[in-house]
Amino acid sequence: MGKIKAGIIVFLGTNCEKDTRLACDYMGWDGEYIFQDEKIKSGYDIIFLPGGFSYGDYVSSGRLAKLTPAVKSLPIGEKLIVGICNGFQILCEAGILPGALTHNSNMKFISKNVNLEFNNNIIKLPVAHHQGNYLKTENVEVFMRYSEDVNGSDERIAGIIDKKNKVIGMMPHPERAINGLTGLYDGKIVFKEFENLL
Repeated sequence: MGKIKAGIIVFLGTNCEKDTRLACDYMGWDGEYIFQDEKIKSGYDIIFLPGGFSYGDYVSSGRLAKLTPAVKSLPIGEKLIVGICNGFQILCEAGILPGALTHNSNMKFISKNVNLEFNNNIIKLPVAHHQGNYLKTENVEVFMRYSEDVNGSDERIAGIIDKKNKVIGMMPHPERAINGLTGLYDGKIVFKEFENLL
């Protein structure tokens, strides 16, 4: 495979698109923005739905973003798709991933670094969400778990993966922990796993 090409969808209210693109640059990938009203063209190896507050979360996190041309044209089963934080919420709202994300059990916005169980290791990544409490509706393959209860998520689930359809959803932010600017580097481990799944 040549240089990895990443598409990063930008919704009204997205605020992690630059972090995601910088993370792609750090990994040596080519990152490119895709705007919400565009249909996704071919040529991407991985597509990110980054964090933020799409449409201000005025109805519910991700509920309006799921109706956009970008989401409706996601190449499900063809390319790796990764939803981070609000992106995970959008994928669940669109029915692309099972389950739902609701208010944290303490009903507060949580912003802190947390320990996670990932590939039989403990890593540390930031979280920043109000609706990160994952409710299972069926058996899921867990991508990562919180080392301890952070927000009330079933089975401490922090992220899930649908290997058949090549879709990942996760609440923690690996893109904010990749180059040491936040004092964290473990995001690179997660991005390396994305590479392995291409």
